[in-house]
Amino acid sequence: MATIDEQIKILTAGAQDVVRIEDLTKKLEANRPLRVKLGVDPTASDIHLGFAVVLSKLRQFQDLGHTAVLIIGDFTAMLGDPSGRSATRPQLEKEQVDAYAATYVEQAERILDPKRLEIRRNSEWLGKMGIDDILRLTARTTVAQMIERDDFSRRYQSGEPISLMEFLYPLLQGWDSVVIESDVELGGTDQLFNNLVGRTLQQQVGQSAQVVMTMPLLVGTDGEQKMSKSLGNFIGITEAPEVMFGKIMSIPDESMAQYFSLTTRWHPDQVAQVNADVVSGEMTPVAAKRLLARTVVDLYHGSGEAAEAEFDSVFKSHDQPADIPEHELDFSSARDQKLSLAEVLNQAGLAKSNREGRRLIEQGGVRWEGESVSEAEAAFSAAELDGTVLQVGRRRWVRLVSPD
Repeated sequence: MATIDEQIKILTAGAQDVVRIEDLTKKLEANRPLRVKLGVDPTASDIHLGFAVVLSKLRQFQDLGHTAVLIIGDFTAMLGDPSGRSATRPQLEKEQVDAYAATYVEQAERILDPKRLEIRRNSEWLGKMGIDDILRLTARTTVAQMIERDDFSRRYQSGEPISLMEFLYPLLQGWDSVVIESDVELGGTDQLFNNLVGRTLQQQVGQSAQVVMTMPLLVGTDGEQKMSKSLGNFIGITEAPEVMFGKIMSIPDESMAQYFSLTTRWHPDQVAQVNADVVSGEMTPVAAKRLLARTVVDLYHGSGEAAEAEFDSVFKSHDQPADIPEHELDFSSARDQKLSLAEVLNQAGLAKSNREGRRLIEQGGVRWEGESVSEAEAAFSAAELDGTVLQVGRRRWVRLVSPD
């Protein structure tokens, strides 16, 4: 069993906020498994490496003998988390939340140890609260305290509307901590206010206040903005190994130190050593990035070396990947039973519209059967397209299949 000092070193590595580290030390000294909470509102279907950062920290707690309590916020997701928002988030329907929740759990279990995992839905207790319970909960805070929150303060000053329901969100999330009696709550830096509310509520009901630990927001593949599906700079944990490898190889050199710290689950000493080797020149940035890509792919697929070989085959030798997704062509609205390649790109999801498909072709970014395409409007029959391969850029491929 790791010493208290060693546990503190591992568990706080990479964290941005720890409130308070002396409380964490005291809890660890009690020599019992801690209950470590992470709340997840299922508002999308896929988990990317940015969100996996906090899941990986939760796994580190598990590896040291502690219990992970994953709260699926199926109730709070229907309200919408106002954290970091400049406007009210749209509410989700229960059916959509349930579908996202099932996907989240399946993906989270790729990271977490199921033997030390407790999964709860906060509708278990929040869904049973009556108006009298809600009123008693709202009496535990003030409007002034809520307005201290950065995003609420900005919106109030700019005249943007803030609904009373949004004020409820931190209280409901905080009440989750009371119900499960969490010792530690994890989250991104944007969750600091919400998690501190939980700490306050626990103190009010006489519980030991949870330690609040936040993790930095991972930058995306662009090296500038936080990783986000909407920005297109994400690396999904369920993406094909060679795609994941290739995306990691595309990150700027300046982002590698953060990626080594937040995505590898390495001991902090190992992270420090690799970063020092890159700075000293003992390891080249390309070699370090390959090591990073192999390590991350191994975590999620167990095939880092195979992904590297596939990457080299496709991106260095320009060979086709071994497993190309197929797309069945749709000629229902085709003129003269023929489709232009711009239309095919749109159908196959390689372009957002026919216009973008034409632009990609005109810019020389499209290859058909290995040859560069320049005629965006040239049209082809099902027989001519069947079994052929379209490529956009260096990473996106599709094999065309004619309809039956």
